[in-house]
Amino acid sequence: MKAHFDKPFTQQEAIPEAGIERAVEIMRSGRLHRYNVIEGETSEAALLESEYAVYQGVPYCLACASGGYALHVALKATGLKAGDKVLTNAFTLAPVPGAIHNAGGVPVLVEVDENFCADLEHLETQMQASGARFFMMSHMRGHLADMDKVVALCEQYGVTLIEDCAHTMGARWKGKLSGNFGAVACFSTQTYKHLNSGEGGLLTTADPDTMARAVMHSGSYMLYERHGAAPDAETYNDIRLDTPNYSGRMDNLRAAILRAQLPNLDENCKRWNKLYKAAEVGLAKISGIALPVRPAAESYVASSIQFRTPSLGEQQIQSLIVGCAARGVELKWFGNADPTGFTSRYDSWRYLGDAPELPQTLKILASTLDMRLPLTFEAQDMALIAEIIGEELAQLS
Repeated sequence: MKAHFDKPFTQQEAIPEAGIERAVEIMRSGRLHRYNVIEGETSEAALLESEYAVYQGVPYCLACASGGYALHVALKATGLKAGDKVLTNAFTLAPVPGAIHNAGGVPVLVEVDENFCADLEHLETQMQASGARFFMMSHMRGHLADMDKVVALCEQYGVTLIEDCAHTMGARWKGKLSGNFGAVACFSTQTYKHLNSGEGGLLTTADPDTMARAVMHSGSYMLYERHGAAPDAETYNDIRLDTPNYSGRMDNLRAAILRAQLPNLDENCKRWNKLYKAAEVGLAKISGIALPVRPAAESYVASSIQFRTPSLGEQQIQSLIVGCAARGVELKWFGNADPTGFTSRYDSWRYLGDAPELPQTLKILASTLDMRLPLTFEAQDMALIAEIIGEELAQLS
């Protein structure tokens, strides 16, 4: 009888009891809106902003309704105008090009390499050819490119770097936190990210004018002084009148849930990496699987693992996914021309116009599989998961 894995890949850990208790208190108070406070009270959203700014080591933080909303606001707050070109990885999730489109920008896609990072040679080519002034860099699935080279390229070509850190909260490059390399960083707190509020986002920056515009865009009305990690009131003198309100605030309920998780973030990052390393060991033993190389300068946070099966064709990969699913192992395929669930290939985003020719990306994605590593798993589970994947793969040889 074939072995079967019985734990669900979408089950997250419970919210800490302190967060549950605080959430109940907020619901009983009725003051869920971030600006609905009584005299002398600081809202949960403002407290979260202050605490995450300290964690990130930056002066300013904005709590948003979603990570995708934070990306949209980041572009607008840094001066994107309708029709401006925005460089971004061809391998990313749909909210990234969606945010560019929502902000009025025109995506310029960049090839990815075998380690699932933006190809920096192609990035430079696209900087030269497009004249784009923005690079929305997606640290897709937790993979950090050489950030020293990225920053140098952006400086050389006058490009504003915006980091999509949805999958790299807590990760570092040469000891520097992901998100602290560009003008703005955007984080997601959607259920499958490193902090879980169901939906939500955080935006950080060290620039006071950028943050003031982001706060106004988020829907502060004239209540910007109630933010926990924002610039002085004088910064808003003109910005408050020139900046449209896009209404994308985080509420106090979600902020309370996140505040309870933040003290555990670094320890949870270690737990994810323990799962990743165990999965990596198991998968590395399987003939026909290629794993990405993680550079020594990267201190990653791996809440998922990606691998390639270069020898398999499309039908074989689909058979592998079906076979593993029948035994309880959930794999996602980023090479499918037809979008499925959370995954979609860049040439399926038809609202962007004609898809560019990116043969390297298509070749890599054609064999790229992805697997979540929820903290409800144990390191010893990885051996069984790898056994199942190996057995199903062997049947296709």
